[in-house]
Amino acid sequence: MSVIKKGYIREWFDALLFAVIAASIIRWATFEAFTIPTPSMETTLQVGDYLFVNKLNYGPRTPMTPLQVPLTHQKIWGTNIPSYLNWIKLPQYRLPGFSKIERNDVVVFNYPRELEKPIDLKTYYVKRCVALPGDTLEIENGNIIINSKTTNSSNEMQYRFYVITEQSINPRIFKKYDIWEYNKTQNGYVINTKESIAMKFKNEPFIKDVFIGKIEKNQSIYSIFPDANKLTWNTDFYGPLTIPKKDMIIKINEDNLIRYGSTIADYEHHNNVSIEKNKLYINNEEIKEYKFIQNYYFMMGDNRHNSEDSRFWGFVPEDHVLGEASFIWLSIDKNESFFKKIRWNRLFNTIK
Repeated sequence: MSVIKKGYIREWFDALLFAVIAASIIRWATFEAFTIPTPSMETTLQVGDYLFVNKLNYGPRTPMTPLQVPLTHQKIWGTNIPSYLNWIKLPQYRLPGFSKIERNDVVVFNYPRELEKPIDLKTYYVKRCVALPGDTLEIENGNIIINSKTTNSSNEMQYRFYVITEQSINPRIFKKYDIWEYNKTQNGYVINTKESIAMKFKNEPFIKDVFIGKIEKNQSIYSIFPDANKLTWNTDFYGPLTIPKKDMIIKINEDNLIRYGSTIADYEHHNNVSIEKNKLYINNEEIKEYKFIQNYYFMMGDNRHNSEDSRFWGFVPEDHVLGEASFIWLSIDKNESFFKKIRWNRLFNTIK
């Protein structure tokens, strides 16, 4: 019996195909690499951190958009060409995981407000889960209150501080205190850092004063969720707001439609939803009470005064959750010289 020997090109193609399939399966079901582009999670995660996301903890999601170039997300590498076609949309399921999302987990998810895109191809965000389904959340003077109990979600939280000084501060001084976000003002600087660092910075002889820049109560922010025109909430004084839980039932009235109307319309997978004159209609039928189909989470960045999070765009639906941020495998400081770019002290740090 004779054996037909594969040519070099065929062997190379088969090996490449196998590698792509294997990498795609690993990426879908176990771990996936991400990079941090913004400072919203400092100091827990810094710009230039490269991390692995563990999909096994919460359970991997089955693909919804199968017509996609392997190992891409949204765009083909180095181009603005979409990497997918939405001709086919599959129902999404989540395989069993080892655990469920807990408060203070650092979670990677798809940005909910990109409503025009398939769920699995929305932009990836990473934030800290501060409230679980069924929790009642309130923020009072910057302090998070869950179910009437004050909690600090992380010792690494940053806030905006005002630095009063008559001198121009050399960048190496900011670097000495691990302060990476600072801007000059008429009376000094605005910095984003931890409170413990701000108090040490205050002891410098050329600093007159350092104080936190919190927003006043009842000072509404135009983009606050769920409706800045009807609720005088802001990033430091927020709620109370109950996070929707699967099978939670709410009565349909003006107040609940302000809080949950957009969530029902955008994420509960109904074909025809409308809200008219404080009434909810699904498939042209008026709904007096509504039962939620899935769980939701409230996510916030550790850089509390420089984070676009659930305070601005709302709840994260469970079907948008990708996985838990696991550990940092590389960290690069783009502002340093070639030999100092790698932050060696951050390599292989677990994310807490």
